[in-house]
Amino acid sequence: MTTEVARPKLTYEDLLCWPEDGKRHELIDGEHYVTPAPIPRHQIVSIRLSSRIGRVVEEQDLGLLLYAPVDIVFSEVDVVEPDLLFIARHRLDIVGETHVHGAPDLLVEILSPSTRRRDEITKRHLYEQNGVREYWVVDPELEAIKVYRLAGETYRREAELTVETGDRLSSPLFPGLEIPLAEILK
Repeated sequence: MTTEVARPKLTYEDLLCWPEDGKRHELIDGEHYVTPAPIPRHQIVSIRLSSRIGRVVEEQDLGLLLYAPVDIVFSEVDVVEPDLLFIARHRLDIVGETHVHGAPDLLVEILSPSTRRRDEITKRHLYEQNGVREYWVVDPELEAIKVYRLAGETYRREAELTVETGDRLSSPLFPGLEIPLAEILK
């Protein structure tokens, strides 16, 4: 009979001790995930999306839009670095000197082959459990965006938008924002 020994969960304090190596290091339930630096297509999509959202956020003084790398600390054992995040003006007190402590209003993950499962399942559940109001999963390969919004304590898939059908991205978080997906994903 073999007995499995439970590995101790890693913490944010452990994460802070690791040297900078240009990779994304995250903890989900104390388990360490490492992602290589993003490819150029990923960064192009991120820049296009952040510049369009950023203009609306700034013009309307809606809050703060940040992009990776920024640590989001949900707990000592749950620390992520989403591609983009938005925090509404009235909630800016969650932004600390070194990290964001708590749930932003919006988190955006841009998929890559190595992160697809984690972003679509593991992180979606983590974000839902921590009360992130909206979660966007951007898929450059399929030229699509899935939009999840909290309905009570669970996410409802609000939309699955595609370039092929000419869809536009919008959100109640950003009044007046309407971005044709082709402008982001083509």
